[in-house]
Amino acid sequence: MKTRSPRLAVRALVLHQDRLLLVNAYPGGVSDLWCAPGGGVEPGSSLPENLCRELHEECGIAVAVGPLALVNEFHDPRSGFHQVDLYFRCTLTSGAPDPAWVDPADVVISRRFFARDELAGIRFKPDSLPEVAFAPPGLAHYDPLEEIVA
Repeated sequence: MKTRSPRLAVRALVLHQDRLLLVNAYPGGVSDLWCAPGGGVEPGSSLPENLCRELHEECGIAVAVGPLALVNEFHDPRSGFHQVDLYFRCTLTSGAPDPAWVDPADVVISRRFFARDELAGIRFKPDSLPEVAFAPPGLAHYDPLEEIVA
């Protein structure tokens, strides 16, 4: 297996009216797994700039990027894929997730806000997502390396 550098990605913890914004990025209903919106970092743009771009592409919204809240790592031991996600607290500044919005990259197929108690009825990653997202701002958390799931 060829060794590869980890991929760096940014993700947003957007709470609005005590509900957390999540997306499903599995076209064709391949998986029911939900995650925080965001994506890969493009060189030459800051982490907040990358995150704002991703939120607009995936959800059609604008956000103000706040402090770092979580560092999460996952990998696929079979392929050597390894990703480091940096989660930032964000505030919605304009727009609203529209079920009819089309992600230009055709990756995100669904987006919506979930109340904390609704998270018990869905699959999401990382496991620490509700604990971190609904906690008061403070020091950033770290989730150790885990195997990828679909």
